[in-house]
Amino acid sequence: MHYRFARLVLAAAVMTLAGATDRVQAQDKTFDLRISHWVPPSHPLQKALEEWGASVEKASGGTIHYKVYPSQQLGKAFDHYDMARDGIADLTYVNPGYQPGRFPIIAAGELPFLMSNAKGGTRAIDAWYRKYAAKEMRDVKFCLAFVHDPGTFHSRTKKILVPSDVKGMKIRPAHATMATWVTLLGGTNVQAAAPEVRDILDKGVADAVTFPWGSVPLFGIDKVTKYHMNAPLYVTTFALVFNKHLYEQMSARQKKVIDDHCTNEWSLKVAAPWADFEHSGIDKIKAEAGHEVYDITPAQLAEWRKSAEPLHKAWADNVKKAGIDPDTAMKELAAQLVTYGASY
Repeated sequence: MHYRFARLVLAAAVMTLAGATDRVQAQDKTFDLRISHWVPPSHPLQKALEEWGASVEKASGGTIHYKVYPSQQLGKAFDHYDMARDGIADLTYVNPGYQPGRFPIIAAGELPFLMSNAKGGTRAIDAWYRKYAAKEMRDVKFCLAFVHDPGTFHSRTKKILVPSDVKGMKIRPAHATMATWVTLLGGTNVQAAAPEVRDILDKGVADAVTFPWGSVPLFGIDKVTKYHMNAPLYVTTFALVFNKHLYEQMSARQKKVIDDHCTNEWSLKVAAPWADFEHSGIDKIKAEAGHEVYDITPAQLAEWRKSAEPLHKAWADNVKKAGIDPDTAMKELAAQLVTYGASY
């Protein structure tokens, strides 16, 4: 008898708790998140962001809905940080290097010969940058950071074997650091967002591009290039950032849902499918007719490393101007890269 009574009491308590939870959810405002990015819907990032949104929706008890807007539907690639700041979108995908000088600290991840792979590099850059994001990206709520698999030169006109080959070439750089490198080597930069690269190569506005491998066929760049240097020269840093005003309107419970999806673990979940996709591009391009994927010698690699040294000094100078000690910051990043197995 006592046992049956205890079970009834327990069941009643569970029902009361469930009812209270339902009432809390019912009291939460409903939000419709606009998640914006600028790559095609066929890109691995689309599915990753859909999974992020679906997980948020489930964890919020259906009070936070989402819709992903790909292909610059809500605004140009260069504008995505400001779109999150201004509420044009609620969560946006940002390439900080698209705006030279604006985000000098996170630009550390763009330095050549720093990261060997995207998955460990993502965990490292995200863990390292979190303490600096509040200063450098104060207009938004920083969610997470990640990188793509190492990219390289893809050219329509000639092999690029050594730094001196860049002289006189028109190159679309991946980000501000690569743009500075191109200038140092005597080349000319042609600025264009990723979706516009095929067109500028096809028209001869650019001779070559720095790009990760899998995205070359994805954006149709394999149709207008022939030569591909098989060396992991650089990565690009990215961030997901959230509109502060919207976040502040949320209940404590909903804020926790967002916080639980802006973690180092989620940085890897977002980056991993893309990392695998980009790396598989090496073999895809090798298999295409009319393409030459070539290696460089250790001596040539040493030339490239030497030519990149001024970039490290330029980064350090810019970080000093931002009020951060560059030696400390770089040591911290290097330690994270070792921790996550991503040192070059």
